[in-house]
Amino acid sequence: MPKLKTRKAAAKRFKATGTGKFMRRRAFLNHLLDHKSPKRKRYLGTMAVVDDRDHDNVARMLPYAG
Repeated sequence: MPKLKTRKAAAKRFKATGTGKFMRRRAFLNHLLDHKSPKRKRYLGTMAVVDDRDHDNVARMLPYAG
């Protein structure tokens, strides 16, 4: 059986937790930041858990994560 390839683009975007979940960054922190409040920008800078509905897709892209 050949080794499975990791999707490198996904590897840069998702990190596996110790419990087998995947973390992602939040959207809307790239530009147009002038009118967003500091509290909102701080929140957008934190990591979020990938939704259960997307977990299988991410896990397929990262076969050796976790």
